[in-house]
Amino acid sequence: MSAKILVIGASGAVGHNILNELKGQAIRTTTSKKEKVGTKANIETVYLNAETGEGLSAAFEGIERAFIMAPGGIADQYSVFAPQIQEAKRRGLKKVVMLSAMGVDKAVGAPMQRAEVDLQNSGLNYAILRPNWFMQNFVSFWGHGIKHGNTIALPVADSKTSFIDAHDIAAVAAKLLVSDKEERRAYDLTGSESLNHDEVAKIISEATGKKVVFKDIEPQELKKGLLAAGLREDYSDFLLVILSAVKAGHAAAITPHVQDILGRKPITFREFANASKQAWV
Repeated sequence: MSAKILVIGASGAVGHNILNELKGQAIRTTTSKKEKVGTKANIETVYLNAETGEGLSAAFEGIERAFIMAPGGIADQYSVFAPQIQEAKRRGLKKVVMLSAMGVDKAVGAPMQRAEVDLQNSGLNYAILRPNWFMQNFVSFWGHGIKHGNTIALPVADSKTSFIDAHDIAAVAAKLLVSDKEERRAYDLTGSESLNHDEVAKIISEATGKKVVFKDIEPQELKKGLLAAGLREDYSDFLLVILSAVKAGHAAAITPHVQDILGRKPITFREFANASKQAWV
């Protein structure tokens, strides 16, 4: 069975769950590790270096639909997205679903916003997904502080965020990927509730049975920790910029798109915390 759907970033929180949603479909995924190239069941894995573009043409060979994204840790997302969009256009794909981020459309000239414009002007049938902050960040990015210090330390004051579970993003992406409906639009994806980080800490405390607290810190204190964890300086600065938007209240909005597309309510933060509690104890 030749692959017809390309999923870039299949090892990530969203991409991995897209594969689960598309079970039974002929899928091609990509990997930056050549030793992982191969075929298993209906999933073919090919080599792709997203930063350099090596392997890009082969990855799109014979593909009809694609989920595209830029790997985490890269601040200049345009340099990754632009070649993917150009290749999709050259191949005349039936559908492209792009993983962007909430608020990008207002950051005119920013790398990811420029990539959105390229896709919008490509002539392709596309859907742009702009999710809010992932609930999974409390396991990946902020999990160490919760597990070992019982603390969520971020420069966001008492601002609220309508966090979304990566499973919901993946479910939306998969449904739009296989649909023949003309989209040509962007969707802001959020959860169904907007929480501040004190409320998040309380929910995690109730799920784990240990006291977790939120500490508002200065941006440079967070940057120091990000650099110590091995993040690039430009990506650390990028995170600080988007966290400043959170602090300003720009991440609080709630949209109906997850329920409109999936026909069910988004996963709540309490449901996520109960399912993830072993990561924090």
